[in-house]
Amino acid sequence: MFSSVLNGPLTAGTFFLCLGAAAVLGVLGALVNMYKNRHTESFSMALALIPMAVAMVIMLVNGNIGAGVAVAGSFALVRFRSAPGTGREIAAVFAAMAVGLAAGMGYLAAAGLFFACYAALTLALSAVDFGGADKSSWCLRVTVPENVDYSHLFDDIFANYHVKARLSRVKTSGMGTLFDLAYDVTLPDPAFSKPLLDDMRVRNGNLSIALVPAQELSRDAL
Repeated sequence: MFSSVLNGPLTAGTFFLCLGAAAVLGVLGALVNMYKNRHTESFSMALALIPMAVAMVIMLVNGNIGAGVAVAGSFALVRFRSAPGTGREIAAVFAAMAVGLAAGMGYLAAAGLFFACYAALTLALSAVDFGGADKSSWCLRVTVPENVDYSHLFDDIFANYHVKARLSRVKTSGMGTLFDLAYDVTLPDPAFSKPLLDDMRVRNGNLSIALVPAQELSRDAL
């Protein structure tokens, strides 16, 4: 169904054709990743450049054994990213490498078709907020002194603001002088957050309180 443009020796024309296709698809892939997604300039630039770099490696090792080694080495580069990536970032890196691999082997039509399918599915899932957490769900972290019974300390405050709260984690801090309480809460209205926190500050002696949307921060990060 698909044929490679690299049927003969590598010429300047086919070289720039494959490299240009990889560059264009890389930039488009970076733009797709930026849609409704938190991103950094360095990661977006990396996504734009990865297909070109992979295509160059594949074109230089134009042989069965060399191509196999190059593919394994290229995909192994993912583990050397300095910062831990999200699931979407890892998928974007693998997609960029797949595009570069196809372009480097001369299968430009296959590279374009794969990118079109990948971009369409990514944009569609982002548009419908696929897998997104409930906007009313929040993570609440409260610090209280060690001599306070935290079991039902804020029950009346939660009830006053019609907040559903579940104590999900308790840990000590400050050399055992403080307790860090983590709650999964559901706010009926985000406008309640300010008066809710004010009342809780009075109850916990004005110690640290953090309220973060559940989709922005996992419970383990609390």
